[in-house]
Amino acid sequence: MRLLLVEDDNHVAAALSAVLKRHGFDVTHARSGEEALRALVSEEAGFGVVLLDLGLPDQDGFELCGRIRKRTSTPVIMVTARSDVRSRIHGLNLGADDYVVKPYDTGELLARIHAVSRRTAHEGTGGAVESTLRFGSVHIDLPTRQVSVDGTVVQLTRKEFDLLALLAQRPGVVFRREQIISEVWRTSWEGTGRTLEVHVASLRSKLRRPALIETVRGVGYRLVAPAA
Repeated sequence: MRLLLVEDDNHVAAALSAVLKRHGFDVTHARSGEEALRALVSEEAGFGVVLLDLGLPDQDGFELCGRIRKRTSTPVIMVTARSDVRSRIHGLNLGADDYVVKPYDTGELLARIHAVSRRTAHEGTGGAVESTLRFGSVHIDLPTRQVSVDGTVVQLTRKEFDLLALLAQRPGVVFRREQIISEVWRTSWEGTGRTLEVHVASLRSKLRRPALIETVRGVGYRLVAPAA
């Protein structure tokens, strides 16, 4: 996902950008409101989320949020030290999709980014998200969290299903290991690599389709749809 980080403090931006990139985000850093607006309206923009700090050198962050909302429907998450209720309400009324107060937990910020992007994607399809995903004889029913192979239900753990559903909703797309850990386990990458490998191995075994989940060496995993 492409992410626009609007932050005038270069040290803060560098630290946060490093974390976001580690979790699979393509980060563009804007140091001012005008720079952010130029990035958003450029032809190659395509940002999934805007992280907006309110203390900018050229204009108030609230004002910028209003200008962003007039030009694009890209979700905006305000990230600021202003913790009073009035500021939160004002930001949300201007069109912000979420409001995170500094200092924040990185895991929580990542979870909020993913939640906002999922909600936006769902709304962009009019809410008509396919409920059953089919990959040859493997059927994944999202509402009931049930998976079957050749008509027989396969018992998966909660995390196994979450992992499979994540990959299956974007077949062919490579998910970085860090991104999977963030989305499925709601935590950072450190110390969880082996856990992911075990869950992938378990899925391959239970589904009896080892080629369905492909390892992309040095990057992560993707679901490979069988040829029709």
